[in-house]
Amino acid sequence: MSRKRKLFEEVGTEQQTRPVAQTGVIDQGRGGARGAIRIWLMVLFALVFLMIAVGGLTRLTDSGLSITEWRPITGALPPMNAADWEMEFAKYQAIDEFRIQNQWMQLDDFKVIYWWEWGHRQLGRVVGLVWALGFAWFALRRQIPTGWSPKLLFLGALGGAQGAIGWWMVASGVTQGEGVTDVASYRLATHLGLAFVILGFITWYILQLGRSGRDLMQARRAKEARQWGLATGLMHFAFLQILLGALVAGIDAGRSYTDWPLMGGQVFPASAFVLDPLWRNFFESPGLVQFIHRVSGYLLAGFAMVVWLRGRKSAHATTRFAFNAMIAAVALQIVIGIATVLYGAPVHIALLHQLLAVVLWVLILRARFLSGYPIATSLRGNTP
Repeated sequence: MSRKRKLFEEVGTEQQTRPVAQTGVIDQGRGGARGAIRIWLMVLFALVFLMIAVGGLTRLTDSGLSITEWRPITGALPPMNAADWEMEFAKYQAIDEFRIQNQWMQLDDFKVIYWWEWGHRQLGRVVGLVWALGFAWFALRRQIPTGWSPKLLFLGALGGAQGAIGWWMVASGVTQGEGVTDVASYRLATHLGLAFVILGFITWYILQLGRSGRDLMQARRAKEARQWGLATGLMHFAFLQILLGALVAGIDAGRSYTDWPLMGGQVFPASAFVLDPLWRNFFESPGLVQFIHRVSGYLLAGFAMVVWLRGRKSAHATTRFAFNAMIAAVALQIVIGIATVLYGAPVHIALLHQLLAVVLWVLILRARFLSGYPIATSLRGNTP
């Protein structure tokens, strides 16, 4: 029989209690390892970033052809004695790069470029190992959230493809009697482009895992569609510019014209079309390749300004800041790009230009992500 309650009597004093509703079930997945997986992906991001830096130095020091074979397993061990070093040097002496431009090299000189290429390949093995061990750890403990296994496996597949493409690139320069002293520029562009694709997916996954599944579902309803579309266009345009930059690097086109804004005192370089057939000029003519890269850079900067002006109108403070960071990186990249040209692409400036491209790439992705999944801001300016 029920009794009357006093006006301020605590309802919870009775023995019967209601079941407590559980929150965040959608984020628990199978073990709730979103945070740990995110840290693992951050480690992979740092390694891939380092891989791009070492790869850039390997190219700038002309070290990429010092190892003439692809041995994914046994190649992990460097030469262990004098006989091994002599054998590796003999292999290098047989290819066109040595016979045409590096006949001055002695064994000690060869060791310098060998260690750069060996370090680059070794770092690639480390990246693969970190991915494999991390994925196995989370998979065996059944801690991969629902729907994430295909994404993480996709990263591994891209990494494996990158290793194969890396050798495909190197093989184009390991020639005898063909007069080739560098890797094919379009293969270099493919190799670097895939590195940025891998970095892009890792960045996107890190951004997704940084917020709960429920939060992302709610944020998606506030998606700023036009801003998202512009940011998507900027992402693709920036990727095209990265590929064009790789073509410039592949043939050292950045050192062919060292004046700006003109090229050899002209708007259009006189040596643009000097090769036959015509299509080769778009890949191998230093003047034309650098001209295309410059013009594309101007257009990219203009489009980035349009995207930034739109991003400034976002209703969310975090999104506005993301677009401000993006345009600041664009401005800095333009300055470094011009300096690279004026100083004839010295190693330190050229490498900075490449690494700043990575930073800009990540900032564009972050601005795009926040356009699609904005962080709501209260009237007082506080984010939940």
